[in-house]
Amino acid sequence: MLKRSLAAVAGFALSLSVTAIQAAETLRVSAIPDEAPTELIRKFKPLGEYLEKELGMPVKFTPVSDYAAVVEALASDRLDMAWLGGFTFVQTRLKTGNAIPLVQREQDEQFTSKFITADPAVKSLQDLKGKTFAFGSVSSTSGSLMPRYFMLKDGIEPEKYFKRIAYSGAHDATAAWVEAGKADAGVLNASVWDKLVAAGKVNTDKVRVIATTPPYYDYNWTVRGTLEPALVEKIKAAFLALDPANPEHKAILDLQAASRFIETRPENYQGIEEAARAAGLLK
Repeated sequence: MLKRSLAAVAGFALSLSVTAIQAAETLRVSAIPDEAPTELIRKFKPLGEYLEKELGMPVKFTPVSDYAAVVEALASDRLDMAWLGGFTFVQTRLKTGNAIPLVQREQDEQFTSKFITADPAVKSLQDLKGKTFAFGSVSSTSGSLMPRYFMLKDGIEPEKYFKRIAYSGAHDATAAWVEAGKADAGVLNASVWDKLVAAGKVNTDKVRVIATTPPYYDYNWTVRGTLEPALVEKIKAAFLALDPANPEHKAILDLQAASRFIETRPENYQGIEEAARAAGLLK
């Protein structure tokens, strides 16, 4: 009887220990660095606080230095969740085999990129032949991959068409380069362009849009495939519960440039995988 009691006590203590460990777990989050780290942290803070309340666990956001770092961190289970572009999701899915795209913003079903210039003589992409051009990051869906894909479909091979190509590393940097004359033109995602214009961070008397790409699927929140299924469902439910009619929720959604979040699935990014293979970016 004593042995049974001791075993029961030990089992109960172990249960408490496991519960304590589980309660101390932190949801580790990051995002592709398509904007300055300070901006990514600012945008995530209210969302992180909301997720902590909904999930009942700490949520920690850590910026990373480049796109590849997010893919590697998810693949090695050093991150639990990340905000990915369509291309980085494809890379992560191919590398891990089980990364799960949970939700996307409603507008990510019909995402676009904007071509911009500060050259008064440039009215269209055809006027850019022989000029300098800026993409964002090499791994950016909206700042490089899809604009390049659509240009190739229109018979424009960037390396031959432009005098020089440069990669700014981020969408806001591309806009700054074009405004400062470091590049004759560039391309960035439509959401960041709209945000820069609304915030007065780009001089629209000088910099203007000359073309917009056809729509494509882009950003999503992805979790590692080895994350506990129950937690995955709680995270998804928390995003889907964000209601623009609720002032607190609307503030979170506005920072995410989202009208609301909707479910997504791997098949939505098949077109991006095909574009990446066509561009020679996937083996």
